[in-house]
Amino acid sequence: MADEIGNRVHQMREKAEQLSQAAEHAPDEKESRRLKEKADRLRDQSEQLDSMSTGDVYPSHQAP
Repeated sequence: MADEIGNRVHQMREKAEQLSQAAEHAPDEKESRRLKEKADRLRDQSEQLDSMSTGDVYPSHQAP
C-alpha cells in the first residue's frame, strides 16, 4: 500500500511539473495562470498525501 501511495505522489508531482512547463509556454496570460494554479493545487495535494502516508499529522501545507 505504501508503494502505491508513493507511486501516486510521484505521478502527481510529475504532472504538476508538466503543468508548470505548459504554463510557461501557454499562448495567453489567462491560460498560463490557470495551468500554474492547477499545478500548485496538485503539488499541495501530493504533499498532503505524502505526509499522511508517512504518518505526519501536521502537513506542512494545508489547503485554504
